[in-house]
Amino acid sequence: TEAVGLYNLGQSCCLNSLLQVFLMNIHFTRILRRITVPPSPAQRRSNVPYQMLLLLEKMQCGKCKAVGPTELACCLSEHRVELFVQHDAAQLFLTLWNLLKKQMKKPELVKELRDLYTICIQEHVACQKCSFEVKSKSTMLTLPLPVLDANSHRLKTLEDCLQYFFHPEELTGQNMCFCQQCGRKTTFLQSMKLVHLPQTLTLHLKRFGFERSSRTHKLSHSLPFPQELDLRQVLTESQCQADDSEKATWQYELFAVVAHSGSASCGHYCAYIRSLTDCKWYCFNDSEVCQVSWDDVKCTYGRSNLYWRETAYLLFYMKKHPQ
Repeated sequence: TEAVGLYNLGQSCCLNSLLQVFLMNIHFTRILRRITVPPSPAQRRSNVPYQMLLLLEKMQCGKCKAVGPTELACCLSEHRVELFVQHDAAQLFLTLWNLLKKQMKKPELVKELRDLYTICIQEHVACQKCSFEVKSKSTMLTLPLPVLDANSHRLKTLEDCLQYFFHPEELTGQNMCFCQQCGRKTTFLQSMKLVHLPQTLTLHLKRFGFERSSRTHKLSHSLPFPQELDLRQVLTESQCQADDSEKATWQYELFAVVAHSGSASCGHYCAYIRSLTDCKWYCFNDSEVCQVSWDDVKCTYGRSNLYWRETAYLLFYMKKHPQ
């Protein structure tokens, strides 16, 4: 019943943090427990959902304070996920999720996995000279939120980042689009509207940017995020393309934070996760797991003068009142 850590196999802190976020989510493990077991040993060795299920059972049945995710790591390497290298948590999260979705054979489980994590948005571009417009729906696994605006000014809160992400952008100059109705390039207004939000909402704070030298650098400035997030209060009516029953479910509680410490080229990940059974916060730092307070989690807001300290990178919110 106690939280169990994962041994670091060699630069596997990013993988370990994401696995803890997946496996501490009881909505995800309910799906995982219903997968079809592959028939042959070779298929079982290369099946990511099955290896993740074995790891979950090893964590829950063992009496050790930590277990090694060796078999799952070997399985991932068969699918071109490199071992013993530094990973970006947002990219690795997408890779893991796609492998899970691809290898779950039951269509109903794939649908449940999509419903649990995917965000639906409507992209909208409109010519500013005539009535021509194009609308298209798309899905995303995470909302990639800028932490700086177009003028490189720091956005001050998570709510500011969300509002900025959905703020319409005018495409002018070199960014003008060809208008079929006008027969030439014109100024367009590009906007995104929120259509549907999942049970588990993942927000990616884009903390890594490129300098003029093309070197990646980390943006460590303070960016507070709330324990409770109501998207109906954050976004305007024009930024939503959803009915009232859908928007009624847009109240969230923070479930997990994947935090990064160090620089863009040399860093370490750990996860802060709120247990859905006892509602207490825990820090998962590879093999070390300890109970923490909300004040400890708030230390991941970031501070410009503490460049090497932990800074929130991925935020996972859970619906308070799902339909």
